[in-house]
Amino acid sequence: MNILVTGGFGFIGTNFILKFINNKNINILNYDSLTYAGNKNNLTSIDHYSNYNYIIADVCDRKLVNRTIVKFKPDIIVHFAAESHVDRSIEDPFQFINTNIMGTSVLLNESLAYYNTLNDEAKKRFKFIHISTDEVYGSTRGESFTEDSNFSPNSPYSASKASAEHLVNAWNRTFKLPVNIVNCTNNYGPFQYPEKLIPLTIINCMLNKPIPIYGKGDNIRDWIHVEDHCDAIYNIIINSIIGEKYNVGGESEFKNIDIVTTICSLVDKYHPSDSAQTYSKLITFVDDRPGHDFRYSLNIEKIKNTLNWLPKKNIHDGLDSTVKWYVDNKKWWMNLIKSKESVL
Repeated sequence: MNILVTGGFGFIGTNFILKFINNKNINILNYDSLTYAGNKNNLTSIDHYSNYNYIIADVCDRKLVNRTIVKFKPDIIVHFAAESHVDRSIEDPFQFINTNIMGTSVLLNESLAYYNTLNDEAKKRFKFIHISTDEVYGSTRGESFTEDSNFSPNSPYSASKASAEHLVNAWNRTFKLPVNIVNCTNNYGPFQYPEKLIPLTIINCMLNKPIPIYGKGDNIRDWIHVEDHCDAIYNIIINSIIGEKYNVGGESEFKNIDIVTTICSLVDKYHPSDSAQTYSKLITFVDDRPGHDFRYSLNIEKIKNTLNWLPKKNIHDGLDSTVKWYVDNKKWWMNLIKSKESVL
């Protein structure tokens, strides 16, 4: 199986590649433009693998996308590549429009051109897997969102991802491109860029810096360990019905303040402060983000019932191992802080 992964030097793409590259029946080509959140060092451990290669290029480059697809001949395209941080989308929405909407349209168009050249047997194997987000549904104070829920994006980021989803559906319905869409809740785990809540909290503890929390910290998110997300994607690659979308979540909803205080206690355990005070003293409440969604919540009954997938890692074990990883890999995140634009 040839898998073309876009955004493979990013957080989820990196974990996906590392999880499945040891399967010698899988060849992976990583297509990534190495924006600020991409890190080439994430995958140096597999540079020598014969079934792995990468290309540094922009997903908006139509000619290069075309040449890459034609040469690699993918059976599967997994489209992770996206600008993904809400705060940055508020500061610079046009970068999100360009990458998330225009980039997706380019990839869809060149994937279709390639698909139309395949014989019937190869067409049966081909899938375009689009990785989206729960944020396209907007905020809820009631029932969890299903795959049939209406879109109601509230940030430039979520609006750009909702737009991309509409394009993916259009290429399926109009041109019969075989697609699946994955809408996932908040991921956490190793290799996540330090601007996100969980790594930001861990790192600020270790640097003895204030830990900013929007509003009162009452906003609720559902958390899934990145390995569980990657397992779900692979299950969808192998077992999904073409044209279907699947909600993927960890069924672990917590207030932001509760996640942060839990992390502080774990860093207390694995990297005690010299001052002998708990890191929770560093928590600082700041003005709320514009248009801040109150709660994200996904109903994942569809993927559980039709593909027999369940999240395996509970939030407590997942946070424990994640804190350990950042404590043990200080060099990794310190290099990011020193070399790239960072919120820290």
